[in-house]
Amino acid sequence: MNPDLDALKPYPFEKLAALRAEVTPPEGIAPISLTIGEPQHAPYAAALQALDDHRQAFARYPATAGIPELRGAIAAWATRRFGLSSLDAERQVLPVNGTREALFAFVQAALDRSRPARVAMPNPFYQIYEGATLLAGGQPLYLDCRAETGFRPDLEAVPAETWREVQLVFVCSPGNPTGAVTPFAEFERLLELADEHDFIIASDECYSELYLDEATPPPGLLEACARLGRHDYRRCLVFHSLSKRSNLPGLRSGFVAGDADLIAPFRRYRTYHGCAMSLPLQHASITAWNDEAHVRANRDAYREKFAAVTEILAPVMDFPSPEAGFYLWPAVPGGDDEAFARALYAEEHVGVLPGSYMGRAGHDGTNPGAGRLRLALVAEVEATAEAARRLRRFIERSPRC
Repeated sequence: MNPDLDALKPYPFEKLAALRAEVTPPEGIAPISLTIGEPQHAPYAAALQALDDHRQAFARYPATAGIPELRGAIAAWATRRFGLSSLDAERQVLPVNGTREALFAFVQAALDRSRPARVAMPNPFYQIYEGATLLAGGQPLYLDCRAETGFRPDLEAVPAETWREVQLVFVCSPGNPTGAVTPFAEFERLLELADEHDFIIASDECYSELYLDEATPPPGLLEACARLGRHDYRRCLVFHSLSKRSNLPGLRSGFVAGDADLIAPFRRYRTYHGCAMSLPLQHASITAWNDEAHVRANRDAYREKFAAVTEILAPVMDFPSPEAGFYLWPAVPGGDDEAFARALYAEEHVGVLPGSYMGRAGHDGTNPGAGRLRLALVAEVEATAEAARRLRRFIERSPRC
């Protein structure tokens, strides 16, 4: 087997299962999980209908590039959403089976093992960034996201000699787990660094449509390029998904868009990889990308949840107000995120993810996720509010846990 497999760290949910292995939660209290970022809102019904309407197309092999109608719908959506002057549906768009698969695959296709291959990523982070890097023979470069930097990486803290070894930079905006949004100025600085040091920027924007202020949608990397007149999107790719936007995580549908000189070889790689999206799923995706009403309703539901949970937890927990996404990133009373998560599950049957499971020791030797929790507010509002009430009750009963 590939020896690089031995470098992979246990996935956060494996560690969580081990943490709770010998815990028996109380009987008579329904379990509520805030651990996994899997939307529990109803999936977009029209997309499911389109899937059923085109079920006979399961009898045909799909093309790697997807059908022109899907690429066109994606290009039109991205152009509207991010104010682009153009996005070539033929050369600058590629449908993928969800962002997770595409993020992993792109690293395998992109890294040049014949020279230093560092991959910069936010810390804490979505673990696919790290795993993809290790299996491609690269070396992760962890960019700490701490409260003092607004939970975003401090790009100026990276020395020039380190940037010279970087081949790829992952951006996650809105951030998982922090909810922080990358501003235009930071995108512009990254573009300057990419031009200077010749690296690719891969912007994971799968939470971009879940924002709390309807008047202020999060900016995107292609939008920053367009503002600077970089209409070829050189060195840049964005990754988007229907999982969160349309409550369709099981559809496994997303897209990659940006620099045509990166899309073309990645499409060639995917032809060999054999991961084309099935035709019924493509038709369901077209329906979803073409509609915004269900997405606005989805945002309204998340706003209601954030308001309810904030009212309950703000008196007993300290957390940044997220700009987007569906996570809260609170500090743990007492500071021990593992002990807190285990005891909360044991006493209140509420599952939360220790923040340390999403981070690594940073440049100062400490894990920026330690002492925090990731709360995924994905269930319906009443269940989420009930989880928050139990969490508050637990804290008030044992504030130094």
